Amino acid sequence: QAQLVESGGGLVQPGGSLTLSCTATEKISTIYAVYWYRQAPGQERNLIASIQNDGRLNSKEPARFAGSIDTAKKTVYLNMHNLKPEDTAVYYCNVDLMRVLDDGRGQRKEYWGQGTQVTVSS
Repeated sequence: QAQLVESGGGLVQPGGSLTLSCTATEKISTIYAVYWYRQAPGQERNLIASIQNDGRLNSKEPARFAGSIDTAKKTVYLNMHNLKPEDTAVYYCNVDLMRVLDDGRGQRKEYWGQGTQVTVSS
């Protein structure tokens, strides 16, 4: 069973915007941080942005790649703007969170989303 469900990818024209999301499927108490990566064909997976739960953003291009964490919705977001053809890749979230076990104990985990394809083309 997937611990994160990733969505929001698709085909977008150059200059367009997309918002990706990853939603936890388990009961959680805290999302500490999310790390967004992308991997183009034949290339390594690269980190493009990280967001801490206090709002701190570390992004290669903060004007184009930013995001947020909504613990109440168990969801993290990546907002992408002014997309370029070279942004075409599979995008992955990596989420650092505290899951809540059946007995109420917390367990800190780090999960990957399944990836979502973003294609920027006219």
